[in-house]
Amino acid sequence: MSAFLLAGLLICAGASDRPPDAPCVALPANWRRRATEDDSARLRGIRDAWVVALAQARADHAAQIDAGGILFDPDAAMLDPQLPVGDYDCRTIKLGAQTSGRSTYVAYPVAHCRVGPGPEGTLSFVRLDGVQRPIGRLFPDTRRRMIFLGTVQLGDEQRAYRYGADDDRDQAAVLERIGERRWRLVFPRPHFESMLDVIELVPRGGR
Repeated sequence: MSAFLLAGLLICAGASDRPPDAPCVALPANWRRRATEDDSARLRGIRDAWVVALAQARADHAAQIDAGGILFDPDAAMLDPQLPVGDYDCRTIKLGAQTSGRSTYVAYPVAHCRVGPGPEGTLSFVRLDGVQRPIGRLFPDTRRRMIFLGTVQLGDEQRAYRYGADDDRDQAAVLERIGERRWRLVFPRPHFESMLDVIELVPRGGR
């Protein structure tokens, strides 16, 4: 049975204590059943990715790292990470570099992202503009984080790859709340360019 089907199975209480007409309860989607081995490993190594990326970025861009404050604090996650459905201003910052000669700090202009309801207790997430546009699902995880699994659309592509179809396009991230109306997506060791990508999210018009 596929991981997708497993995530949507229904469970019921034991027959001895379940009324005949009691409804079954849908299991929430489990990101661990969906994630590729590569993405699971990257998520497990997120602390190491933070350490390396911040060290590289601080060596040449200490002022920008200091100015980022809580956004670049690996331990800033607050309780209740769930994102409300709606539109967001999202700003991407790339920290560290996978190869020599690349900048260790790159900040992009604010873009437009959208969060919507998804199946099986998940949320959908998509960046609507720009040349690198993450698209995928946010899965429940712990009291301090959700997990993003998805792919990236490039350039003028109109359709996204299916997650798991192309390792280079697959993306995995941790979603954390770092303020009253402020979140971040943290992508450890993405396949392109940086050691760590951070996407800051605030409701549109909420800055």
